[in-house]
Amino acid sequence: MLVVNNLTKKYGKFTAVNNLTFKVDEGSIFGFVGPNGAGKTSTLKVLATLLKPTSGRAWIAGEEVTEHPERIRRLVGYMPDFFGVYDDLKVDEYLDFYAASYRIPADYRKNIINDLLELVDLAHKKAAYVDTLSRGMKQRLCLARCLVHEPALLILDEPASGLDPRARVEIREILRELKAMGKTIIVSSHILHELSEICTHMGIIEAGEMVITGTVDEIMNQSRVGDSIEIRVLSKAEEALSLIQGSGLNGIITGDNVLQVAFEGTEEAQSNLLAGLVQNDIPVSSFAASKSNLEEIFMRVTKGVVR
Repeated sequence: MLVVNNLTKKYGKFTAVNNLTFKVDEGSIFGFVGPNGAGKTSTLKVLATLLKPTSGRAWIAGEEVTEHPERIRRLVGYMPDFFGVYDDLKVDEYLDFYAASYRIPADYRKNIINDLLELVDLAHKKAAYVDTLSRGMKQRLCLARCLVHEPALLILDEPASGLDPRARVEIREILRELKAMGKTIIVSSHILHELSEICTHMGIIEAGEMVITGTVDEIMNQSRVGDSIEIRVLSKAEEALSLIQGSGLNGIITGDNVLQVAFEGTEEAQSNLLAGLVQNDIPVSSFAASKSNLEEIFMRVTKGVVR
């Protein structure tokens, strides 16, 4: 669906995006992750035809972005991180205005608007003025606005920025539903644990360059330095640690009767470790493996470069 090849964007002497290469498969949700100033928004604006690249190329559904911008705008629904809304319009009037801008026939617009309001759970606000909506509702309305022309690719720049937890969950559920409908989505966000729940693929960018990209599972596996096991015991923590170290594993006592053990073995090996502790009369109250989460991987593969 989307192919980006050696994309570069400069502002004077400053390079915001540097030879960026990645692809987004049709029907996937691609999480675009990076610190502030990494080049995410510049990249997304180029893909949305709002900026021209300094060099490099990008294709959406086979159409080259700079050669055919009018065709690209029919293929893309772009939601920027900050944008204005027309407060003196009613919700359905707001969507009708944008649908008319895409030259959608008037007799067809009504059905599209009703369907979109149902999708984003704003049907009950159809006749309300935009300025009476909460921030979360306005975000959902603007997401509906991105869909009026039935785009193949959604480009969403920080769609959950500034939202409360409930509103973020609502946006996340809508994205899942859009994926089920066959939409391809590229979404940037700083809320990494939520991205890991909805994204099929991900790319981490820093200082304008792609650090790592792939499926979420591939990134987790490539970046993992080792899983760990947290073991809680009712007593005999020192004896448990001695047994663990005697089996060739590294472990430490991190709190009252809590041990953290570096472990990369199979589930069978985990079972054997637990059985060994129990057989030696160690009163184990809990035994749980923990894997690296996306925040940990982000901190590991980025260097905190400030430009």
